[in-house]
Amino acid sequence: MDTKILKANPDGFAIASEILKSGGLVAFPTETVYGLGADAFNTKAVAKIYSAKKRPNFNPLIVHVIDLETAQKFVYLDADALLLANNFWPGPLTIVAPIRAGSNLSELITAGLDTIAIRVPAHPVARKLLEIFNGPVAAPSANPSGSISPTNASHVKNGLNGRIHAILNGGKCNVGLESTIILSQNEECHLLRSGGIPEKNIEEILGYKLLSNKHPISPISPGQLSSHYAPNAKLRMNAQSASEDEYMIGFGHIIGQLNLSSKGDLTEAASNLFSYLHMADEDTLTLGKTKIAIAPIPMNGLGIAINDRLKRASSPRD
Repeated sequence: MDTKILKANPDGFAIASEILKSGGLVAFPTETVYGLGADAFNTKAVAKIYSAKKRPNFNPLIVHVIDLETAQKFVYLDADALLLANNFWPGPLTIVAPIRAGSNLSELITAGLDTIAIRVPAHPVARKLLEIFNGPVAAPSANPSGSISPTNASHVKNGLNGRIHAILNGGKCNVGLESTIILSQNEECHLLRSGGIPEKNIEEILGYKLLSNKHPISPISPGQLSSHYAPNAKLRMNAQSASEDEYMIGFGHIIGQLNLSSKGDLTEAASNLFSYLHMADEDTLTLGKTKIAIAPIPMNGLGIAINDRLKRASSPRD
C-alpha cells in the first residue's frame, strides 16, 4: 500500500473523506496529536486501525465528532459531563460515557465495554474533515502501539508508512499532548488520563476535586496501559545530567542536546515533548547513545500530564 500525503485543501479533504467512506484509514491532525481515523460505523475499517497500529484489542478507541449535539446521538451525558463539554469542547477533552442504544457504532471501538470515549476536536483540519465526511471517526494516535505519539505528518509517515492509506498534512499539533480523559458517573468525575487540559482547570468548572483512576487493572479508556508513548531507547526521568551513554533532554536551567523549554514554560514543553522524543530517539543512533535522560518536570499544571507520559514511556514494555 502506498501511503499518500494529502494537502489540507479542497482536493485533499475530498480524497480523505472518500477513503474513510470506502473503509480506509486516514491520519489527520488534531490540536493534541495526529489521529488515525476510520469510519466509526464500519467494523472492518476499525479493525484495520488495530492491525495497522498492532494495538491490543482490549484497548478502547476515541470517537471524534463535529459538535456536542452529534456526541449526544451516541452517548448519554450526565449533568457534570454536559458542564465540561460546554466549557471545553471543541478542545482537548475526552469524555467517557454510556453508549446510547441503537448508536450503531462499531463494537470494536469499546473493547467490550458499555461506554465509549468521545470528543470534539478543535483543530481546523480535523473539523473540516469531520464536516465533509459527515460522520463519527474512530481515531487513536497515528503511531505504532506503545511508541511515541506523532505531532507532525513525518512522524506518522515514519511509523505507519505502507500500513495506512493517507495522511492529511496539517502541520505541527499545537498542544502536543493527548486529550485529558474524564469519566463522569454517580455525581463524581474520575480522571482517567492527564492531558491537554490541566486537572485544576476542570476542577474549577466542576467545583470539586477529580478522583484519579489512571492505572486500572484493565483499560477503561485509551492511554491507560502502563507502558505507552515509549521511544526505542530506554528513558530515565528526573535526570540532573546525562551519563556517557545517555542523550540529554533538558528543561529550564538544565541543559541538554535538546531543551523542552529553556524558559521553564510547561505549555511549550508539552508542545515539544513527543517531537523531541522522536528527535532524541533518532539522534541516539547517530551519536552512539543507548539511553535518553530527561530533566525533572514540575508536577503542576501541564507538568502532571507530561510526567504521566514520561512515566509510561520509561516503564517496561507490556
